Amino acid sequence: MNVDTLSPEAQMWGNPGKSYDGISFGLSDTISHAVQALWPRPGERILDIGTGTGWAARLAAWRGATVTGVDVAPGMVEAAETLSTGLDPRPVFRRAAAEALPFPDESFDGVLSTYGVIFTHEPTKAVAEMARVLRPGGRLALATWADAPDGYIAGFFALLGKWSDAPPPPVSPFDWGRPDWLRKVLGDRFEIEFREQVTTLYAPNVETVWEEYVIGFGPAAATHAALPPDRRDGFKAAFEDFHRPYATGLGLAIPRPALVVRGVRL
Repeated sequence: MNVDTLSPEAQMWGNPGKSYDGISFGLSDTISHAVQALWPRPGERILDIGTGTGWAARLAAWRGATVTGVDVAPGMVEAAETLSTGLDPRPVFRRAAAEALPFPDESFDGVLSTYGVIFTHEPTKAVAEMARVLRPGGRLALATWADAPDGYIAGFFALLGKWSDAPPPPVSPFDWGRPDWLRKVLGDRFEIEFREQVTTLYAPNVETVWEEYVIGFGPAAATHAALPPDRRDGFKAAFEDFHRPYATGLGLAIPRPALVVRGVRL
């Protein structure tokens, strides 16, 4: 992906700006676990790919690492910079694509990506780039979706697709949650292991989830904005109906299967 020209996809992901941090808040358990799987050490050089609002990058910096976060969306880079003000050491953020990382070979001790690199359109190139910029023996940690075809995440994106005219992605981000695919695509360059877990979103009610997603999650916000006014209420109703089965006596609890992948550069 050429970041010199802003693609509609990058625009979509970046439009929410700082509001996307609310989405990261809902993913903070596996974001934290991926950073733990990497275990950044003081002074190590860490790269966070698809950094979003910089949640994982800030956790790695808090551990004392020298962190660079990259994202294709300038709105995310700007938000990450703003939200990282005052942190010492402060991560550096820049616009870059996973398929063409602007760094020399063996620049980093660790590479991290939490629900970021999974959206690349060219997984083979992205994996080659991660391996190229990571020193031999350097560490890799990913958080990826590992949902079943009838699970929440698959159903959520199917709901967005039903209400959106946007084409489906050319490569499924769910491939990154399949152990056989991970072994095939990463196995020549990384020794990997993975651990299944459930990242649970807790929220007071369906209205709260709607408000967070329609202002903070690029695909949902873009879908809503593109609809004619007379269809927006229908989209909201379908969104809320989809989430009601997850209600408990104390609010919503939405389980989402994920993988934490840990690797070592061969």
